[in-house]
Amino acid sequence: MTGITPAQWVQKELLAGRCLQPVREQAKAYAPANIALSKYWGKREPDFNLPLTGSISISLADHGTHTQLQVIDKPEHEVYLNGARQGADTGFVRQVKAWLALFLPASISLRIDTRNTIPTAAGLASSASGYAALALACNDLCDWHLDYTSLSALARLGSGSASRSLWHGFVKWQAGEADNGHDSVAYALPARWPQLRVGILTVSSAVKAVSSREGMGRTVQTSGLFKQWPAQAKGDMAIIEQAIMDHDFTGLGQTAEQNAMSMHATMQAAWPPLVYWQPESVAAMHQVWGLRQQGVEVYLTMDAGPNLKLLFQAANTATLLQHFPTLEVIQPFPANHS
Repeated sequence: MTGITPAQWVQKELLAGRCLQPVREQAKAYAPANIALSKYWGKREPDFNLPLTGSISISLADHGTHTQLQVIDKPEHEVYLNGARQGADTGFVRQVKAWLALFLPASISLRIDTRNTIPTAAGLASSASGYAALALACNDLCDWHLDYTSLSALARLGSGSASRSLWHGFVKWQAGEADNGHDSVAYALPARWPQLRVGILTVSSAVKAVSSREGMGRTVQTSGLFKQWPAQAKGDMAIIEQAIMDHDFTGLGQTAEQNAMSMHATMQAAWPPLVYWQPESVAAMHQVWGLRQQGVEVYLTMDAGPNLKLLFQAANTATLLQHFPTLEVIQPFPANHS
């Protein structure tokens, strides 16, 4: 490593020549959550949140995070999540403050109002949309005029997968090679798939007992299966990217499902074992596999949590809702979006 800290890199390189003081009293932004089709699990450098492998995601349209910032005359930041003031000693608030400290002068205090339209810390990528929305709002508050590539790097320092939540549609996050992570950024893939659907099957909205950050570290350090993961993840990502370009739904679905199952296998081989699934998760998996045997082409993916995300095409929507009445169907490429 170069010896430079994330704060030094942000201030001297990413925000070089830009004012670090807010230029307006308030700002707001929205960012969509995203679901990784090829997963990010494992870091090559933790301080800069640099991944071992790249990943590809699909954003969830209007499911994500709305964040509003307001400059306040108080001794410290105030953080509100879904309308409730969060205690200063909570992990969520500590992480948000640490991220803001990368660039914001200590003399500035903000009221941060964050509202998630998805369950928070339940394996539904709320941290990704949360830090992406924060980055967008800070860009407006301080009038930086950063491009989305730079904002992707800034958001990544809060949550790795936040680098992918600045765009709608398919997004690719490249792992990069630089020590300071300037090339570990995301960009939108030039592909639309109007018939693609993502179904959110919420098994539990409870905050998971082991965070993704902690779980990732435990897996890398203790799982004997993890040494095979980077090569598989790299290969899966290439297959998925090509399937997206070709509109090959079978290739996309099969590879995304296998990628997710392989990631969870590495977690379950960690010590102590990491099992994010609930009995209801496993029951739903069997339902999905049973439907495929009956000729309904639907695939599943799961992040570090108990909830399933189903991948299917528009023609199968009614069938899926019949078998999963609580399924929340998302159209990632609505007709009114460019």
